Formats: sequence, C-alpha cells, structure tokens
Amino acid sequence: MRTPTVIDCFSGAGGFSQGFVDAGFRIIYAFDSDTACVNTYNKNLSPHVYVRDASKVTKASIKKDIDFKLGQIDVVIGGPPCQGFSAQRRGPDSDPRNGLVLEFVRLVLDLTPRFFVMENVGGLLSTRGKAVLGEMIGKFTSEGYTIIPAKKLDAYDYGVPQHRKRVFIIGERTDNLFSKFSFPEGNKHDPKARSTVSESIHDLMKSTEKDVPNHTASRMSALNLERIRSIKEGEGRESLPEHLQLDCHRNNPAHRHIDVYGRMAWGKPSPTITARFDNFSRGRFGHPELDRTITLREGARLQSFEDSFVFHGNRGQIAFQIGNAVPPLLAKAIAERIILCLK
Repeated sequence: MRTPTVIDCFSGAGGFSQGFVDAGFRIIYAFDSDTACVNTYNKNLSPHVYVRDASKVTKASIKKDIDFKLGQIDVVIGGPPCQGFSAQRRGPDSDPRNGLVLEFVRLVLDLTPRFFVMENVGGLLSTRGKAVLGEMIGKFTSEGYTIIPAKKLDAYDYGVPQHRKRVFIIGERTDNLFSKFSFPEGNKHDPKARSTVSESIHDLMKSTEKDVPNHTASRMSALNLERIRSIKEGEGRESLPEHLQLDCHRNNPAHRHIDVYGRMAWGKPSPTITARFDNFSRGRFGHPELDRTITLREGARLQSFEDSFVFHGNRGQIAFQIGNAVPPLLAKAIAERIILCLK
C-alpha cells in the first residue's frame, strides 16, 4: 500500500498534522494565515506549508505552490477558526469567522479526497452553530459524501493528560470501496491508560530552558504571586482569602468565569489548555506546586506534543499555537482508524 496523503487546512502549528504523520500519513500540503504558526510548522514537520488566505486557496493554487501533480488525495483535515461558535462568546449568532467553516467545505469539494476530518468547538452543535452545520452537511451530501454523525470527543480518553472536548465531523466519499469509518473508542473504561498532570510534567520541576525547549513561565505580578501562594494544589479562586478575590467574584458563586486563579492537581488531568494558558488569571493554569503558571513546554506536553517539537515566536504567539492545536495523540487515534479503512 502506498503512503496515504493528507492536505491540512488552517494547520496552525501542526498538531493535527503531527498526529497523522505519527499514524503513517504523508502531508503533501498545509496552509494557515498566521506567519508564526507556519514558521513553527515548517521547522518541525514539512516545508510544504504556506501562509495563505483560505478564501484564495484552490486545487489549482495548491498545484502551483508545490509544483506537484496532486493525484488522488486520501484525506483533507482542518480546524477552521471557531470563535464564532464559542459558548463563551457574547453577541449575535452571526459572525464572519463562521464563514471559514464553509471555506473548508469548498476546499474539500474542490479537492475531492476520499475522507475529510474537521475539528471544531462544541458550539458547532449548539444553537449558534446549527445553521452552519446544516448548510455544511447539505453541501457535502449533495456532492457525494457520506457524513459520519458528528461526535464530541474528550482528548483525555485518548491518552492526552487534559480534559479537552472538541467536535469532529468526518465524511467519506460514497464511491469508496472501503469499510465505513467508525470513531475510535478511546480508553474510557481503562483508567490505567489515561494520563495525569504528574505523569506529564512532574519531571520538569527542576529543568530550565537550557534543558528543554520553550520551558519558560510568564512573570507574575506581586498580587498574583500573593494569590498563588495562598492556595494549595488543586484549589481555585474560591479558596482565595477574601481580600485577594476580585470584586466580581465575592459572594457570587455563579459568576461566568469561575475556574480562574487556580492550581492544577498532580493526580488529575489538566483543564482545557487555551490560547492564554500562560496567564494565571485566565484559568486554572497555576503549577500544582511551584509558585508560577505552567510553562510553555508544560502546556505543550499537556497537549501531548513531544519535547522535540519546538515552537517559534514570542511568548504570546507560542501560547496561541499550543492552545489552539489539535492534540497529536487524539489526531493519531482518528488517523489510525482512517488507515484501517484505506487498507
């Protein structure tokens, strides 16, 4: 069997691609609009990645970029930016970023791969995303694709030391002669196969940037240092002394942003790593034991990146790259199921 091929749309730093490479695929083309993401991808995965506006990418433009006859593409993958569907977002349901999902649909129909895989936030299945999801499925089915019912997967069930729930939509061409795709089961019923914060980052406590790449933590204000020193492993802002709580949090247990100013717990998975995980005020991103936030490398490990995957850019850019990535271990689990279908 020849090595199956993949095109990665909205590739970010390359977590999705890394998982497919680890499963035995070959990435022949990738693109993203973020220059720092493309730089990281290029230095870790492949030179066939480009800074491109999704609305201008076509099968013809890809051929021109890589000077390569595409032939039959096995899989197109992508995680279109999803802030428009986020449950945390306020405002009207319409959002220009929602249109990037339909750009992904256009590209898939232009490239006609055997399979496609799209990752997005859970909001895609909510009222905010329902109209776009329906339009997307309608376009795919009318053009000869069978859509596997969308499924929300928790990365924790696939070996990633983090609770991270994302929706995956997978389609295969109706003229495929392959067995029908089914989602991997994961290890929900095997706690020993799951990973924790301790297993992931405990060994880095005495390491420095000289030992491990990207192993730096952001500076904390004097007030936040006082806050983190006042709480124990696994505790959150509800355990802060009253004088250290924010005015909006005092006597307000139902406040919208509750899981902030907290430490992770060694024996549990981490909370979802976001694009601002290097900021103590943005989530439960405090180190379980040390008086600091987790480092960029610790965030990368909690996303299941190997230490050999080095991120490039300034601190904010790197945190963005890590927090927005598809965890490679989760991507690999899906890729392995597609390999079985292709075989």
